[in-house]
Amino acid sequence: MNKQLLLIAILASTAGPALAQGAAAPARTPQPVPKTAYVQRIDAGFAAVDSNKDGFTDKAEIEAAETKVMAARKAQLINQREAAFKELDKNKDGSLTLTEFNAPLVAQALPKPNAAPMLNKLDANKDGKVSAAENRTPAVAQFDKADTNKDGTLSVDEQKAAAAKK
Repeated sequence: MNKQLLLIAILASTAGPALAQGAAAPARTPQPVPKTAYVQRIDAGFAAVDSNKDGFTDKAEIEAAETKVMAARKAQLINQREAAFKELDKNKDGSLTLTEFNAPLVAQALPKPNAAPMLNKLDANKDGKVSAAENRTPAVAQFDKADTNKDGTLSVDEQKAAAAKK
């Protein structure tokens, strides 16, 4: 099954240009695809894998195509990692210090906290504070709803059923 999915991905990735229609549409904008263009794309992908052009793909050709796609993906990942490393290596000495490694995270500001949603949800008497009872009420209601046989205990089956509903 995984080999079939990989082959489909190989066929689709090698035939991408077959669907180009006139001026390039913005990336990720769905466009209508006529069946003839779709079939051309599938056929182009097949032809790319059929290296000896005999009209069939055999194990060796499929494995060669898989190797080519995996090697290209590996090269792409290596390039991305090298670019990320170079971006982090601020002093360009070919080594990353812990400070350089952590710099992007350190530079990122924490989001501003917003208690309003929590207060709106829990502060039943709208006094701007949440009491222990107000905090407990929704949780107890959730427990009671999950305790379908009302025995005061959540069995494993009741816990699984409650989790499945989420």
